[in-house]
Amino acid sequence: MPKSVLLGLAGAGLFVAALDAYVVVTLLPAMAGDVGLTIEHFEQATPIVTGFLAGYVVAMPLLGAYSDVRGRVPVYAVCMGAFALGSVMTATAGLWDFAGLPWLVAGRFVQGLGGGGLVPLSLALAADLYQDRSRTVALGSIAALQEAGSVFGPLYGAGLAAAAAGAGGWRFVFWLNLPLAAVCTAGLVLGARRVKAAEPAPASSIDWPSATLLGAGLGLLVLALYPDDPQHRATNTLFLPAAIAAVVVLGVYGWRQLRRLEPLIPRDLLRSRAFAGATAANVLIGAALIVTLVDVPLLGRLVFNLDELGSGLLLTQFLVGVPVGAIAGGLLAGRLGDRATAAAGIVLSAIAFVQMAGWRADELSLHAGPLRQADIALGLCGLGFGLVIAPLTASVLALTRGRFHGLATSLVVLARTMGMLVGLSALTAFGLHRFHQILGTPVLTDPDLRARVKHLEQLVAAAFLQEYREIFLIAAAVCLLAAVVIAWSLPPRRMSGDI
Repeated sequence: MPKSVLLGLAGAGLFVAALDAYVVVTLLPAMAGDVGLTIEHFEQATPIVTGFLAGYVVAMPLLGAYSDVRGRVPVYAVCMGAFALGSVMTATAGLWDFAGLPWLVAGRFVQGLGGGGLVPLSLALAADLYQDRSRTVALGSIAALQEAGSVFGPLYGAGLAAAAAGAGGWRFVFWLNLPLAAVCTAGLVLGARRVKAAEPAPASSIDWPSATLLGAGLGLLVLALYPDDPQHRATNTLFLPAAIAAVVVLGVYGWRQLRRLEPLIPRDLLRSRAFAGATAANVLIGAALIVTLVDVPLLGRLVFNLDELGSGLLLTQFLVGVPVGAIAGGLLAGRLGDRATAAAGIVLSAIAFVQMAGWRADELSLHAGPLRQADIALGLCGLGFGLVIAPLTASVLALTRGRFHGLATSLVVLARTMGMLVGLSALTAFGLHRFHQILGTPVLTDPDLRARVKHLEQLVAAAFLQEYREIFLIAAAVCLLAAVVIAWSLPPRRMSGDI
C-alpha cells in the first residue's frame, strides 16, 4: 500500500473525530433537551463540551507516549475503538432513565479520549513515513484535515441530523461514526506493514505514573478554566477546587520529572531553545486563535444584527483559510525553512487583527471589489494561522528521534489547546469587565419608551463593538509576540534531531 494512501486513511479517521468535536455547535440544544435540560438551565449543558475537551487533553500525553513503544497502528486502532464506544454512549443518552446528562458527558469524554489520541498519532505517523521537505507537506496535509473538521463539523451535524430526522436525528450523527471508524481502522491495519514505527521499540518504556499525572493535571486545568456561564462570569463554579487540584497534580508530575533518570519528557528536549520557543509560540497562537473562533460569531449577532446561521457563516472565510494555510505552510516550510514560514504566517494574522480592530458597525456593507472587506480580513487571518501549524510541528519533530515522535506531537497540540483554554478564560474575564466599564450606567432621557429602548440597544451595540476592537488589538499583540518568540528560538534551517 502506498504511503500516501496509508497516511490518507489515518487522516480520514482524524477528520471524522474532528467533525465530532464541532458537531455539538449545532446539535447541543437538541442533545440537551433529550437528557432533560430546559432553556432556563441551559448552562448545565456546558459539561457536554468540557467533557470532550477534558478527554482530549488527558489522552494526548498518555497515548502519544504509548504509541512510541507499542507502535502507531495498534494504538490508533485502540483510539478509534474508544471513539466508537463514546459515540455509542452519546447516541444512547436519554433513551433510558439511567442514561441522562452524566451518561452523555461520559460518552463525550470517552469520545475525547479517542479523538485526542488520534491527533498526535496521525502527526507522528506522518513524521515516521516522510523525511525532510516531504515531512512538512505531510504534516500540513494532516493538520489541514483536522482543521477542515472545524469548517464542516457544524454544517455536517445540522445537515445530517435534519436529513435523518426519521432515523434518530442528532443520534444518527453519532451512530454513523461506527462504520466510518471501522473502515478507517481496517484500512490502516491492513497497510500497517508499511509503517516501520508500528513495531514496538524494546529500548523504550513508558513512565505511566508521570503520563497519568500530566494528563490528569491538564484535565483538571480544563475543568478549572472553561467558563460554564460566560455571559455572567469568567470561570465556572468549580474553578478554585479544580485549579488547586491541577496545581497539586502537575506539581507532583514535575517532582517526578526531576527525580527520574529517564523522565517522560527527555531533559535534552526541555533544555532545547527551539522546543521551548515552539511550545511558547503554540500557547500564544492558541490564545489568539480562540479570539476569532469566539468573538467573530458574537460580533455578528450583537453588532451586525445577524441571525445564528449568519453569524456562523461570517466565520466561514476564516475556517476555510486555516486548512488552506496548513497545506501552504507545509509546502513553504520545505523551501523557506520553519522559522521564516511560521513567523510570516503569524505576522499575517496580526495584520488581519489590526484591520479587524478598525471594524465599524456597518462593516459588512464595505467591499473591496466583489468581496467584503471583513471576509478578506478573516480569510487572511485564518491563512496566517494555518501557515504556522506545520513548521512549528516539524521544528519539534526535528529535535527528536523517531521513538519520541508520538510524545513530541502530543506536546505540540497540547500547548496550542491549553493556550486556547487560557485565552478563552482570559477573554471572557476581560470582555465582561470592559463591556460593563464602557457601557457604565446609561442615562436615557428619550421622551417615549420605544425611543428609549432603541437608544439603549444602540449604546449596548456600541459598547460591544468597542470591546471587540480592543480584543482584536490584544490578539494582534499576542500574534506579534509569538512571531518574536519564533524568530528568537527556531533555527533558520531544520536540523536533524538526536534526542
